[in-house]
Amino acid sequence: MKKMKGIKKTLTEEYLYLDFSHQTEGCIFPLHTSVTLFLLSYCDYKILKVCLVPTKESIDSSLLKDGLSPDIEIQIISRQELPPIVQNCCLPVVVEQPDNFCRAGLAVVLRHIIQKSYEADPSKKEIVELLGFKKTCLKACAEVSQWTRLCELTIPLAVENFLRVSSDQPPTIPVEILQLEKKLSEPVRVHNDDKLRRQKLKQQKAAGVGPPLAKGKATSKVPIQETSEVLDSSSKSLELQVAFSKLTVQEEPATTNREPSHIRKAKASDLPPLEHVFAEGLYFTLADIVLLPCIHLFLVIICKKFSEKLVEFPLLASWYQRIQEVPRVKTTAARCGIQFLHLPELLTTSNEQHPNLSEVPGVEEQNDPLFLGGPRPTMTKLMEKGIEVMFSPHPCPTWTLDWDVLPAAVSPKEGKMSSDRALRKQQQLNNLVYVVTNQAKPGDRIVDFCSGGGHVGIVLAHMLPLCQVTLIENKELSLIRAKKRSDELGLSNIWFIQANMEYFTGMFNIGVALHACGVATDMVIEHCIKTRASFVTCPCCYGFIQNTSKFNFPKSEQFKKTLSYKEHMILCRFADQTAVQLPPQRRLIGKQCMYLVDLDRARAAEERGYSVQVISMEPESCSPKNNMIVGVPI
Repeated sequence: MKKMKGIKKTLTEEYLYLDFSHQTEGCIFPLHTSVTLFLLSYCDYKILKVCLVPTKESIDSSLLKDGLSPDIEIQIISRQELPPIVQNCCLPVVVEQPDNFCRAGLAVVLRHIIQKSYEADPSKKEIVELLGFKKTCLKACAEVSQWTRLCELTIPLAVENFLRVSSDQPPTIPVEILQLEKKLSEPVRVHNDDKLRRQKLKQQKAAGVGPPLAKGKATSKVPIQETSEVLDSSSKSLELQVAFSKLTVQEEPATTNREPSHIRKAKASDLPPLEHVFAEGLYFTLADIVLLPCIHLFLVIICKKFSEKLVEFPLLASWYQRIQEVPRVKTTAARCGIQFLHLPELLTTSNEQHPNLSEVPGVEEQNDPLFLGGPRPTMTKLMEKGIEVMFSPHPCPTWTLDWDVLPAAVSPKEGKMSSDRALRKQQQLNNLVYVVTNQAKPGDRIVDFCSGGGHVGIVLAHMLPLCQVTLIENKELSLIRAKKRSDELGLSNIWFIQANMEYFTGMFNIGVALHACGVATDMVIEHCIKTRASFVTCPCCYGFIQNTSKFNFPKSEQFKKTLSYKEHMILCRFADQTAVQLPPQRRLIGKQCMYLVDLDRARAAEERGYSVQVISMEPESCSPKNNMIVGVPI
């Protein structure tokens, strides 16, 4: 272990920066760091340069002796020595050279490690399988996906807090752990759900009464390779056979033999549900790797101090035992200093014997059903309170950039879009760029949230060379395209951060977002308000708006006194009905609903010390979603 001073970097290097506070029970804290190091070791990925960033001024490197894989070279760097782009983000962070492109946040960094490991050795197909079906495991941001939030944020934090407050008194079990136990009791949904459930029905019929046993091969022609870490196939349920066959060998083509008639004709409602094998269902994914160090530490505390509580988590205990059977998990754990517990077999797996589970809120809550009826009663209710549709005047409706003289890479025509769409995009940019350039001062920091391919941020960086522009986007390919355009222009005042916006912690003066979907617009406005920055947002996808862990709708006190949540959702649903192919009267109502939803956002910002206008972009034909919400701190 050595202090890092002025490391020499090459253009091909990537650096991984991780927080470090302390180490216990084979886990390095914070748990995000343990999870990341575990994945690095599991993937056997040694190309990243790993740097631990102590949370305290001085750190004893001998504290790290038990929690690190000997295969990973670790260096220590102080927070002050971090590259500037990293200092604006929550760790973990991966930085590409030359220090203007980074990836921040646990899920984004872990997914990047998996992709780079697979690129380095494409024979490791089991590595890329960690990303799950359609490669979407933990891809959705935590604000939108309750499952991502549970894995990425709340369970690691809950376990850290549980360790901090645990004493000799009976503990209060974190609700997040109870949520996970409940999720493991729910039926599994997979892409070939119907086929597998029919195979399970066939298995049960063959077994007669009692628990389904694998008589004959329910997963016909899906071989199971015998390894020291995999159970004998004769003791497996169908779910286990399917799950472990994918972990050990490539699946052979499915048999063409038709199922017996009584299996083939069985109603879907009569098919048995599939049970969880791993955290997301049948298959071992990144979610299991994220949860392993967290649940291991939780079970260590329970077994040491409150062993009588273990019976409350039969499904977690089974998952913990099963995950050890996955090839390379035990050897990876041993390299990382995690010593697996030997848990007693817990036969209690029924929810009926665990009534507390019925009181736990679900991991994936159901959205409100679609509402019947139109928006007119809701709009009338607002009018009776003096709330009417009245847009603020556009500051300069005819202003336009001189697109013909700008470098080609500045124009959205460089992207893969039709000429008509490129023209509309230019018109949208005219509106946003006019407002931002009239507010910006030399030295200002401007953040383009949900930047996509960088249409807004690249124009701003080119037009405002004395300002620092940061693009934040969670889709990797979009951000790579933006960086390529920026490199063509030779821009030196621009940063690229692949992250969900909550992982950006830097100070800035102006936040901008073009067509941020659903609550992403509210997240942008909230980020700006917390920083006391101006904001210029153009909302989109009003129908995706819903209550989240951070926002409740309506947002403003004035709207809350007038509308219920369901009434506000009526406005949101109809605000999406502004497409050009709709009848004019219907589009007009959609436009009015759009204004009222955005007026609620504006009033909520005004209540927090902002001057806010809702403006219609010019020309209105530039987009069906043509509102701008412009806010300036008072």
